[in-house]
Amino acid sequence: MTFPTLTFHGAAQAVTGSCYRLETATGTLLIDCGMFQGSKSEKELNYRPFPFDADKIDAVVLTHAHIDHAGLLPKLVRDGYRGAIHATRPTVDLCGVMLPDSAHIQAIEVQHLNHRRTRWNSAAIEPIYDGNDVDRTMAQMLGHSYGDWVPVLPGVQARFWNAGHMLGSASVELEVVVPGNRDPMRLLFSGDIGPAFKLLHPDPEGPSGVDYLICESTYGGTDRPATSDHERRLALRDEVRAAMRPDGALLIPSFAVERAQELIADLTLLIEDGALPEIPIYIDSPLAARATEVFHRHRRTLDHGNSLARGLHARYLHFTHDVEDSKRLDDLDGFHIVIAASGMCEAGRIRHRLKRWIWSDAATVLLAGYQAVGTLGRLLLDGVTSVRIQGESYDVRARIRSIELYSGHADGPELSAWIAARAPVRQALFLTHGETPAMSALAEAEAKTLTVPILRPVLDQSVLLTPAGPQVEEPPRDAPPPRLRPEAVANLDWHNDVSKLFLDLNEALSGTADDKARGVLIRRVRSALTDWRDDHPG
Repeated sequence: MTFPTLTFHGAAQAVTGSCYRLETATGTLLIDCGMFQGSKSEKELNYRPFPFDADKIDAVVLTHAHIDHAGLLPKLVRDGYRGAIHATRPTVDLCGVMLPDSAHIQAIEVQHLNHRRTRWNSAAIEPIYDGNDVDRTMAQMLGHSYGDWVPVLPGVQARFWNAGHMLGSASVELEVVVPGNRDPMRLLFSGDIGPAFKLLHPDPEGPSGVDYLICESTYGGTDRPATSDHERRLALRDEVRAAMRPDGALLIPSFAVERAQELIADLTLLIEDGALPEIPIYIDSPLAARATEVFHRHRRTLDHGNSLARGLHARYLHFTHDVEDSKRLDDLDGFHIVIAASGMCEAGRIRHRLKRWIWSDAATVLLAGYQAVGTLGRLLLDGVTSVRIQGESYDVRARIRSIELYSGHADGPELSAWIAARAPVRQALFLTHGETPAMSALAEAEAKTLTVPILRPVLDQSVLLTPAGPQVEEPPRDAPPPRLRPEAVANLDWHNDVSKLFLDLNEALSGTADDKARGVLIRRVRSALTDWRDDHPG
């Protein structure tokens, strides 16, 4: 008898790179095909070959448009995938703006990187994919409604449930016919689950009575205080008021899709109510501008869609569309707010704004979303005193603040409530899309009520899904080494260590009393390098 096999190619004890491969008796299905973010070791996986043959995938089902779930779809198509990509209709629309932007950012980032590599006589690299690959990807996407059963493979059908995370986000229910079994096997992939009091969306939904549940755990160890729309806006009001300086700026690194639109809606309501003055607000992201148009088209399906629509026509809201518009932000007079991508400060225009303001005590950086380990946003959140941005060192004098009330993810108790509503879970719960502390906390909480195994798969691990329970498959003896060692996932890597070394060396040299002492320090560093080279010839 052939049972389905589920392999976890991403978001395995980490929060990015969502990609699950389901092999059935009739074909192979991918759920998500996302980009890795975080440390450079993790991001390097985006450039390496997939651990499977793209042309042997028969169908793809996408939970939502965020890049860590959809960002490698054009690479999949570039490598030979020719089948359908099933998603909700808003997700298709958002991919139509997010994937071209991803290709554009790669082109710019690779150009800068190759410029630096040339100076070190290193070989040039190419972008993961380009605009042509994105165009082919969009031609393969099929949009569906929530609640409709969609045949995706012979003997496999899918249904989308509103996950309450972002526009178009879905949990994916699969029914898989297993030869010799009377009833189909039921699987549910949570995608990203939204929290209570999400500004633009209702509470997440889902079916009950599944065999296997694959659930995210991003904030599995967090219990946020109960809040309301009004309390969230008051918290934002307080942060803006505290940031106001006559010639300062409030920088909000933001995901261009969903977070930016939520901030626009809430800032609009605060200004309309007189809780804030008419502060100039600049959306420094072409992607956010294009995504906002998609939100405007779907505004009737959104909670508070009218507030968002009013904000888009406010005289104090401005969008930068080209590079010159963006550069002019550095010369603004008077206090202003800049909302710029990316949310983890890893790419995009926020890095240029940080280079202008991170060293100024007149600036505030307000982090309004999850910050993965190894990202610049996480380093700032953890309180570093200096950072390197695009190869240059900067002291951090700006106020660094965080507001979690705009999180797109449910916290631990909300995840537990969502899991409980899916009962009975008959065979197993898989926890994914979370770092170890959050995942462990959620596993501990669920072990108090569930009687089925709770598994936390590692990268590229395969599990046989039988009607009697999961069977973890051991890799064959001739299997290639792991793409990334488990201890290297969701942790700082040697690139982070090198950056810190440069910063520490620069700080030590700057703080040394005179040139003679600096020369001593430099000679000691060179001596240590010479000793290491002698011990490691070649």
